Amino acid sequence: MFEHPALWTLIGLALFLVAIVALPSFRVIGPTEVGLVMKRYGRKLPGDNPIAFDGEAGYQAELLMPGVRFRSWLTYRVQKFPWVQVPAGEIGVVIAQVGAAVPQGAKSAVYRKEFGNFTDLPGFVHGGGQKGVQRRVLAPGSLLPLHPVAFMAITKARVYGLAASPEIEERAVNRVLSPEAFNLRPDQLDVVRIAPRVAEGIGEKQDVVGVVTTLEGRPLASGYIASRLGGFADVEALERADPNDDARLIDALLGDSNHLHDNYQDIQAFLDAGGEMGLQHDVLRYGAYNLNPFLVKVEIVPMLVVRQGEAAAVKAYVGLSTQDTSGAEFKFGSLVRPGHRGLWREPLRTGKFAINPRIYQAEIVPTAILNLNWAKAVSAAHNLDAKLEAIIAKSKEGFVFSIDLQVLIHVPDAKAPRVISMVGTMQNLVNEVLQAAVGNLFRDKLGSMPAIEFIETRGRVQQEAFEHIRTQLERYEVEVRGVYIQDVMLPQDVVKVLTEREIANQEIATFRMQQSAQLERVNMEKAKGTADMQADLARSAVGVDIKSNDARAREKEGEGEAAYIEQTGRAAGAEVRAVGLARAEAYERQVAALGQNATAVVNSIEALSRSGVSFVPQVLVAGGGGGALEGLAATLISHFKGPAALAAPVTPDATPAGA
Repeated sequence: MFEHPALWTLIGLALFLVAIVALPSFRVIGPTEVGLVMKRYGRKLPGDNPIAFDGEAGYQAELLMPGVRFRSWLTYRVQKFPWVQVPAGEIGVVIAQVGAAVPQGAKSAVYRKEFGNFTDLPGFVHGGGQKGVQRRVLAPGSLLPLHPVAFMAITKARVYGLAASPEIEERAVNRVLSPEAFNLRPDQLDVVRIAPRVAEGIGEKQDVVGVVTTLEGRPLASGYIASRLGGFADVEALERADPNDDARLIDALLGDSNHLHDNYQDIQAFLDAGGEMGLQHDVLRYGAYNLNPFLVKVEIVPMLVVRQGEAAAVKAYVGLSTQDTSGAEFKFGSLVRPGHRGLWREPLRTGKFAINPRIYQAEIVPTAILNLNWAKAVSAAHNLDAKLEAIIAKSKEGFVFSIDLQVLIHVPDAKAPRVISMVGTMQNLVNEVLQAAVGNLFRDKLGSMPAIEFIETRGRVQQEAFEHIRTQLERYEVEVRGVYIQDVMLPQDVVKVLTEREIANQEIATFRMQQSAQLERVNMEKAKGTADMQADLARSAVGVDIKSNDARAREKEGEGEAAYIEQTGRAAGAEVRAVGLARAEAYERQVAALGQNATAVVNSIEALSRSGVSFVPQVLVAGGGGGALEGLAATLISHFKGPAALAAPVTPDATPAGA
């Protein structure tokens, strides 16, 4: 076996040489690595292509995949590179260093579906791939074996691949490239998320949209500041179909064509659909989007929110040409239909609208009753009166007043565009129109009045202010619902006068109340006495009734008595006449019998006797002659005195004591 040592030496040497040559040619490629092969010698690469596809010297198009691979180290040099890995929530941007040159003026390379994720290098080059920034991005979570020389992949954390340009190499820091070397911020390689966010200074979540600006595409049409796929042909067709249906026009404008290009994620589809470079009409709504930061920029802005009790007057800076619909009598600008440039005649009412605020400016108009305070207090609902202060005015005598005022106004929602066309903004309406109308009114009014009169006629002044302000705001199609003087800060001198006057008035009122109390007391005592005498009053009333009845009875009795007396008088008169006639006849007969003298004496004596007067003595004293004269005397005495006189004894010398 060892008879030929030289042979064995040669065999050992050959094996040693084989081992030296063969062993280094075996390469172990890790599971997430690729082997970049460079041929040390061969034909020269054609043109400026750094990749060899036909065995030329230089970097080979074929990569060594994971596993144990053999490439002679004498002919090839192999470098290991990691697969491109894009973390979740991030994207990767691919820059091709091989392929055809991009057309002049283009900023990115055309993308075709057959390019896939750029893992098929021959398919990319031979399929018309172009150098430069690729329009399609690598999605989050991608893990791809990209050719390190053919493609550079920029992620947030690192840059994969070798820079073919010395200019890019110079931007490396410690031979490590970062997104900044390509003028990108790391945050631009995050997935773009449109979601409610906390607004600065507010502290609460705010609805937002994404305003898109594309950096690739045809130039914008002349006169336009934003691109809308298809222009406004759809709006024009709707307008022809119904000249009065503004609601459908608004719906068309609030819609978008984002489905055509997958919300700008497929930028190639956007360009193929005629997309233009610059500000885009259509916005991004809530969602997450893989957008190429080299070609699409997004600005997060607040969504248009119109709350209950508000309307939004929209000023459009894009659209069809301006066609005024306000009428000849309206002298404050143009009102147009939605879809035209100008102030829309139809406002947006309660809702949330994904509208581009860069091309549609919305002026929020409160349509509920608006409370404006000319005071230190500010309405928290709208803050429009933040610059309003208490009104300072002088009275006719020069007293300075500070007046706190409250004005209630209302803007009908249908008239919101007209109001904005006249005043520009609601803030202008308050600061320029109302401030002047209200302030000048009170300054002029108070300046023409004595201070005391202003205070005493405050209600009338308030009503006059209401009528004046209502008339002023009617010109701007704004309704006034109330004007109220909240408080009046009086000068100290006026306060003193009013205080003294009020004290005097209160004293007068007190005296009047005391007087009234005394009068009431008198009335009460009177009422009390009346109540106490009710029984007597009742008896008196009954007595009055009785007396009245008695008087009426006596009146009737008197009437009867008078009638009786009248009748009896007549009878008595007849009797007297008869008696007189009889006596006259008797006298005539006595005269004839006794003579006139004797008849007169007899009748005189008879008359005296009837009168009852005593004119003869009770006792007759006579002489004892007993003549005829004594007999006559005795007869007379007995006639006048009665039988007792005749029975009394008669003495010649005695006379009764009363004779």
